[in-house]
Amino acid sequence: MQTPRFDPGLTQKYSGELRRAINKDGRFNVVRRGTDWRDVHPYLYLIHVPWSTFLFITLGSFFLVNLVFGSIYIMTGVEHLHGAEAPHLYERLLNAFFFSAQTLTTVGFGSIYPVGIAANFVATIETFTGLMSFAVATGLLVGRVSRPSARIGFSDTMIVTSYQDQTALMFRVANRRSNSLMELTAQVLLMTVEDCGGRLERRFVALTLERPTVLFFPLTWTIVHPIDEQSPLYGKTAEDLKQLRVEFLILIKGTDDTFGQTVHQRYSYRHDEVVWNAKFAPAFEVTKEGNLELQMDKLSQLEAPAKQIAATAN
Repeated sequence: MQTPRFDPGLTQKYSGELRRAINKDGRFNVVRRGTDWRDVHPYLYLIHVPWSTFLFITLGSFFLVNLVFGSIYIMTGVEHLHGAEAPHLYERLLNAFFFSAQTLTTVGFGSIYPVGIAANFVATIETFTGLMSFAVATGLLVGRVSRPSARIGFSDTMIVTSYQDQTALMFRVANRRSNSLMELTAQVLLMTVEDCGGRLERRFVALTLERPTVLFFPLTWTIVHPIDEQSPLYGKTAEDLKQLRVEFLILIKGTDDTFGQTVHQRYSYRHDEVVWNAKFAPAFEVTKEGNLELQMDKLSQLEAPAKQIAATAN
């Protein structure tokens, strides 16, 4: 029985060699062109960027705002900042910068204070700017910290090996974090590039899994696709997978027990990341105390040599 053709959202058109559909970090291999500033959502961008980038932007913005307001105070006249007077220009600039930082954060040590309408007006505007900007920064920080996310580890390779009197394709996953993930489901799509009436098209087929869901996820989970006569991989060799430019697209969803929300993670394997006639080494063992010990460094370890050899999946 042939699985009906469908497009999961990655298009069936094939116009050239593609590195991969899903990158190793789970992001789609798509670069957007032709957008303008209205298409950029700063809040969403700052929620998703890495922590190093977020901290760099936050600190950079803080120093830039204080530099701008400090320069405005100098332009209004340093004599309007009582206690900021100094014989050298760089000292006056530093005093104005430090006063700006105190005003922006509403700390107000009192050693320097504005005198006159102009300086007080600038200080009022800066205080309002500080209240609004720190409210946004706090919201971003809370959003980043409280946003549920999954960090599921995938084995470096898939394997094709004998399994229960037949052959099976399998890979292994584990939760890299200490939180509990419940009711996990896995979906695996086979993407191939095939000749359809003289033109190349991408085909997508959902692979049947021996066990597409697990209730608990404290250890490893080996996801298995039996290669029987109904499997699109039946009779295929490593060379066949290469000719078809095969990529396995994976989506895993589960419930984060801490937040009670759904989390998901994407991943993919290409044809050159499939090892034939190998099997995974055990990744957990029972300690002397009777506890199960999960060894994450063995998630990808194979008992047979990690060498791709000619084989037939049947």
